[in-house]
Amino acid sequence: MHAPVSWLRELADVPADATGEDIAAALVRVGLEEEGLHGGDIAGPIVVGRVLSVEPEPQKNGKTINWCIVDVGEHGQRLTEGKPQEVVCGAHNFGVGDLVVCVLPGGVLPGGFEISARKTYGHVSNGMICSQAELGLGDDHSGIIVLSELLGEEAAAGLKPGDDAIALLDLADEVVEVNVTPDRGYCFSMRGIAREYALSTGVAFHDPADPAVVVAPEANDSGYAVQLADASPLGGVPGCDRYVARIVRGVDMSAPSPAWMRKRLTQVGMRPISLAVDVTNYVMMLLGQPLHAFDLDTLSGSIGTRRARAGEKLTTLDDVARALDPEDLLIVDGADTPLAIAGVMGGARSEVTDTTTDVLIEAAHFDPITVARSARRHRLTTEASKRFERGVDHALAAIAAQLAVDLLVEHGGGTADPGVTDVDHRVPIRPFLFDTTLPTRYIGLEYPRDEVLATLRAIGCQVKEGGKDDHVSVLPPSWRPDLTDGPELVEEVARVRGYDQIPSVLPQPKAAGRGLTHGQRIRRVVATTLAHLGLTEVLSYPFVSPTLFDRLGLPADDERRRAVSLVNPLSDEAPVMRTSVLDTLLDTLRRNVARGSRDVAVYEIGLVTRAKTDPTSAPVPGIEVRPDDATLAAILGAVPPQPRHAAYAAAGEVEHGGPWGPARKADTSDAVAWALAVGRSVGLDLVVSSVVHAPWHPGRCAQLSLADGTVVGHAGELHPKVTSALELPARTIAGELDLDVIVAATGTPLQARALSTYPPAHTDVALVVDEAVPAADVETALREGAGEGLESVALFDVYRGEQVGAGKKSLAYRLTFRATDRTLTTDEVSGLRDLAVAAAAAKTGAVQR
Repeated sequence: MHAPVSWLRELADVPADATGEDIAAALVRVGLEEEGLHGGDIAGPIVVGRVLSVEPEPQKNGKTINWCIVDVGEHGQRLTEGKPQEVVCGAHNFGVGDLVVCVLPGGVLPGGFEISARKTYGHVSNGMICSQAELGLGDDHSGIIVLSELLGEEAAAGLKPGDDAIALLDLADEVVEVNVTPDRGYCFSMRGIAREYALSTGVAFHDPADPAVVVAPEANDSGYAVQLADASPLGGVPGCDRYVARIVRGVDMSAPSPAWMRKRLTQVGMRPISLAVDVTNYVMMLLGQPLHAFDLDTLSGSIGTRRARAGEKLTTLDDVARALDPEDLLIVDGADTPLAIAGVMGGARSEVTDTTTDVLIEAAHFDPITVARSARRHRLTTEASKRFERGVDHALAAIAAQLAVDLLVEHGGGTADPGVTDVDHRVPIRPFLFDTTLPTRYIGLEYPRDEVLATLRAIGCQVKEGGKDDHVSVLPPSWRPDLTDGPELVEEVARVRGYDQIPSVLPQPKAAGRGLTHGQRIRRVVATTLAHLGLTEVLSYPFVSPTLFDRLGLPADDERRRAVSLVNPLSDEAPVMRTSVLDTLLDTLRRNVARGSRDVAVYEIGLVTRAKTDPTSAPVPGIEVRPDDATLAAILGAVPPQPRHAAYAAAGEVEHGGPWGPARKADTSDAVAWALAVGRSVGLDLVVSSVVHAPWHPGRCAQLSLADGTVVGHAGELHPKVTSALELPARTIAGELDLDVIVAATGTPLQARALSTYPPAHTDVALVVDEAVPAADVETALREGAGEGLESVALFDVYRGEQVGAGKKSLAYRLTFRATDRTLTTDEVSGLRDLAVAAAAAKTGAVQR
């Protein structure tokens, strides 16, 4: 919101020496946010000049410039050379005898643009004849300012060459820009800004909507017919609870808006358009009540509201044909024809044009949610919608309409109809009890009762004392729909005294903390391990499209297809919660590869959501008392399971080439090795087995399990169809582990074992097995057969060829034995090796080479 200081001075007793910076600081003290200061950077000499001569001079480029002689009084060349000012000008909308605005050498225009004498088009131009845009009065570059047109003939008649144009046009006026937070919608008006400034500084506030100043006539039977109909889909909340209609006839639409109005609209960031539009915008910026002007001749004898019907369309003022939604609230005429999207934008059919003579002024109060949804649905944020969706003062409608009527009558020569329509279905604001000790208890500072009551009255509340104990009855003002309970009033008390008065105090724990939980420690270890392996942690939004499950190749009966749908998703394209971290992590990998990162390895730790087979609805308890244990249990019981998973994915090289050797791309062994490393980091020896499990390649997918067979996760290379569907690089690898299973499996503290000081004994064994036998199964059998004497087993070679026969493979393992109490003999090592080989033969059919 832009607040011109000169306008603010009319609404509050701003000290004469107060600068824009002082005003901004005062507004910040009561919770508004300063965005910037504008204006005040203009300097003279900028004076009134009278055009003495204009000589057109055509140029070679086809452009015609004017060589002008201008009387600027006792300034410029008159002082130095004894002659009028000589200026080159490219505009053509003025003539001899016109009063114009001249900036002379040494003057500074908005933006720090300093003017100097310079040679151009064969002449030395000693300054400029200014347009509105050059002076910061508007965006009109088409021609220079002719003061008789801007100010009117009568006002311009009293001017003479050399008069100070800065003071004349109030060019030095500063504009304070503030950011209005959602709970302070009333500050989207000069009335609201002035009220906050007066609240901060203690000066007097002059309400422009004071009924003693603006007298709005009572509604009568001769007003324009209005019918409010609203089959609301929003739980019975009416889309419009007040509608004021006034008519002004015989308005001269060609009449210009007054200069002061155009200037103020420009200062607040709006473009002056025409008298009717400027009047409604001016009243909106003054009071915060949006208005709309309809061409009365385009209506069918009445006007009203209703919800849109399926298939309806409306061409809005921006010439866009919009398909309407049944939730959209419409303004319609007596023929049931849509005229506007209520609170958002009017329609082209009833637009006020140059031929309009009779105008119907609408001042209504619309439901904030209805307006907000329509604005977002149509991607149409307007000045009106910004105010309605934050809450407009519903008591302003009649006064705002009267102000608009008065301005149209005064500046457009119109005549106001005696008929007044005010359809009022508002629900009265109800008072509530407030404990005056709450500010002291909530904030931690002493707020005396008298100060609390004075603050409540200062913000516009009606306070009735005499209640029990420290309670008073508080009726919030009509412009503060956000004040509905005690804590919100506490915030008002705190901000009026000043947030800077609240000390920063660190909370002191009553007892020493117990550190991280077991689950937190395990998750931290897992994250650290993956980071040390060279993967980068990422975070992704847990929302996916239902079509993703098809692209991942999940079977029809896969439980991962059972997803939880969101009622109000952030995006209609991703309305369900992910059932696997890979659902969103793979898209993160794709984005990085698409943006030029050829070698990517990422991981994420996060929650997944699995829908229940028998979902239940959670009870909605009241807020009066704490829900009992049974209700809380029912609420928690309705929440779907949300286990925590760790997932990783990689594409490209994991080892770069160089003098030390060739590069190596990520493959299935890396995906499995990372899972095993995670297991070892928390003291688990995960068991690897081959399985078929989407979205992995059937022959390159490993299942990771605990010793008791509990599945921890899967790792391997993604199926080629999946990488193609998800636009991932070929041979992308991935893995996902259930951290809740890992946390549960590591609940018992590990018992450290003493290291043996005796030498190890190494022996190698080569076993021939069928091609389909997984090497992990052979390794498991060797461990079980060798017993506790086996310290480690490692696969160091795989051979396929004529020596082992077709459909066979040779697996070479290195077995390391060590005892804790003695050095093992050769016979003992051979015996343990034979036991291991025998176990492998019995379980996998292995034959020693």
